[in-house]
Amino acid sequence: MNTRRTFLAGLAGAVSVLAVMALSPAAAHAEGLKIGFSQVTLQSPFYVQLKNGAEAAAKASGDTLVFLDANGDVSKQNNDIQDLITQGVSAIIINPVNPEAVAPSLEAAAAAGIPVITVDRPVTGGKVAAHVGRDNKAMGKLVGEAVVAKLKADGVTGAKVIEIQGDAGGAVMMDRRDGFHAALEGSGHTIVEGPYAEYIRANAVTAMQDLLQANADLKVVYAHNDDMALGALQVLKENGRDDVLIAGVDGLSEALEAMADGKYIATALNDPQYLGDVTIQVAREAAAGKTVPAFVDAGTALVTPDKVGEYPHKELFAEYRPQVLDK
Repeated sequence: MNTRRTFLAGLAGAVSVLAVMALSPAAAHAEGLKIGFSQVTLQSPFYVQLKNGAEAAAKASGDTLVFLDANGDVSKQNNDIQDLITQGVSAIIINPVNPEAVAPSLEAAAAAGIPVITVDRPVTGGKVAAHVGRDNKAMGKLVGEAVVAKLKADGVTGAKVIEIQGDAGGAVMMDRRDGFHAALEGSGHTIVEGPYAEYIRANAVTAMQDLLQANADLKVVYAHNDDMALGALQVLKENGRDDVLIAGVDGLSEALEAMADGKYIATALNDPQYLGDVTIQVAREAAAGKTVPAFVDAGTALVTPDKVGEYPHKELFAEYRPQVLDK
């Protein structure tokens, strides 16, 4: 991965610039930092790769990453963040379990003079130096447009589209839902909102078994991540339903491989290792007392069966690493 130190003056996606507090002279030099990372969970392969990317970037910069897994527990996450504050880390990266529940931790970090960077999932309220992520609404819309285009090419009208959702109330879930719905608006197709499967394949398998019985006339399944979409695909194959199209989000390499038969029609790239890399670079800038963009967009792209070869996908997730930070 690329290691970068300064930001492009006109970084795309940065909507405003927040000043972060100047820290000690040692922190200002940003050498050998101790950076805390409070992660929502490691139950998703995406978050495992996000952790790996952050660890690799921290090691490459000579920094120490103190990683703590909240395991989906809001109380544990707040306790973990307090632990990081007590350890005197130079910056804290947070992937929140709940966008509102970490407010006390944000206040505590601010009082301690420690900049906070959120990753993947933003928070609502509270002071953060920056959010590093991707435009999930755009991702959902890209996939939705691909679904509409494929149905049109196949001459299918009035299709029933099953949507398997992520986590209830999550900002990522809402954006991927809203973007997809916007793309299908006025298309004549009908979206049936399925249950929240928490981005976990096994949950999607169970959900899809029930959804298939209740919606035998479905034409498309859209899931808020590829792991759930692949779970749905498994159920469809087991029931001989090769007439149903599948679409997801995140660019899981397995999803790209599944496009060979033309039934898995779209995903939007969300390289988690690169996201972790960029987040460490932003955390180092904030720890050095520099100004950082309020939003750093790590970028995405649509993958359809005819574009699979354009993106390396030997790792767990397909690689997509546009230059968002200057060298």
